[in-house]
Amino acid sequence: MANFAIVGATGLVGTKMIERLGESKLKVDNIYLMASSRSAGRVLEFRGRDVVVEELNEHSFDKDIDYAIFSAGGTTSLKFAPIAEEHGAIVIDNSSAWRMEEDIDLIVPECNYPKLKRRIIANPNCSTIQSVVPLKPLIDKYGVKRISYTTYQAVSGSGKGGIDDLINGRDGQAPKKYPHPIYNNVLPHIDVFLDNGYTKEEMKMIEETKKILNLGDEVSITATCARVPVLNSHSVEINITLERSAEVEDIRNILSKAPGVIVVDDPQNNIYPMAIEATGRDEVFVGRIRRDISQANSFHIWCVADNIRKGAASNAVQIAEMLEENR
Repeated sequence: MANFAIVGATGLVGTKMIERLGESKLKVDNIYLMASSRSAGRVLEFRGRDVVVEELNEHSFDKDIDYAIFSAGGTTSLKFAPIAEEHGAIVIDNSSAWRMEEDIDLIVPECNYPKLKRRIIANPNCSTIQSVVPLKPLIDKYGVKRISYTTYQAVSGSGKGGIDDLINGRDGQAPKKYPHPIYNNVLPHIDVFLDNGYTKEEMKMIEETKKILNLGDEVSITATCARVPVLNSHSVEINITLERSAEVEDIRNILSKAPGVIVVDDPQNNIYPMAIEATGRDEVFVGRIRRDISQANSFHIWCVADNIRKGAASNAVQIAEMLEENR
């Protein structure tokens, strides 16, 4: 049995974490739901019982907590994750605050295992998570020279504000979350622009992929991230150049056996991964697997996953499951 805390429990991802933890086989003795003072006192359900949300403060982790799963933003994580760690909890953090710290594990359970130099584990970016799951077995088999990402990211990746902008935009309301309307539009802009012309989201994908898959600077990685008028589930076009020769059927066979991956690839019958079919699932769906005719030994892979489940809540719970199995 283990005691869990969910920090940011009333948010879009936090509520999904409660749901996903409830679905898991983890034996939860006590669960503590924490949020800001605005949400304290709300009652949420976990495995059929009511749990009162408590206000997060410096003394929240004085009690016995084995796992603290954070989804409350980087500022909150930077302040409270070390406090939880100091009190003996293993922190699984969904923000970007800790991801690129050298002594912090950045974990996707299908790809790597935490070394726990510190008791803080970072959950990667949602688009990175779904991309590295199918890339890992291909790179293990064939090596890699180059990866290029183009993402088509759902508005739920921006939380309730993004969803509201899409829904309200149908009625002609001006956006509040995004700089331009997202309804009937595509924004080639996620997070802030950096001096190199890339956005922070694009650089997250590049740097996180290298860290998770242990790739050196000799591997070239690039990304373009766009927001699309889809409620949920991100789509990523992956273009990969392998070191060693492979055939399309080899790629398809390896991915069909990869953990957490489902191959949906029959384009002649209009069968390929789609956001509406990935929503509510924990698997990563891949299809449109084909050779890139413009570059030697390169392949296209269309990759779709639920960004709130696998891209956030489920990956965090899977990390806890992995640790509990090896406890």
